[in-house]
Amino acid sequence: MTSPAPNGASKVPRKSVKLFTLDKTILMDVASVAPHEQGILIEGKVMGTMPMKVVLKPDELRAALKFVTPGLIWKILKMLFSRGKSNAGGKR
Repeated sequence: MTSPAPNGASKVPRKSVKLFTLDKTILMDVASVAPHEQGILIEGKVMGTMPMKVVLKPDELRAALKFVTPGLIWKILKMLFSRGKSNAGGKR
C-alpha cells in the first residue's frame, strides 16, 4: 500500500487521453469512458477548462464505424507499435 502524497493527492497517475488540434493545442482531455444505460458515457474537459459528459448512443456508434477503412486500421496498428513523439502528432 502506498502512502498518500504530502498534499493529499494520490501518487497514482491519472489516466487520460488527450486529443490535439493541428496546431498542437489540447482540444479535449478524456478522463473516463464507462458503460451507461443509454450507451457509453465519456467524461473529460474541453479546451482544458469546460467539463463535459457525453453519451455515445448505439446509432451513433454504428454511424462512426462507417469512417473505419482498411487504411485507417493500418494506421492505428502502426501507431500502437510506434514510439510516442512529444510534438503531439505533428509532422516533421
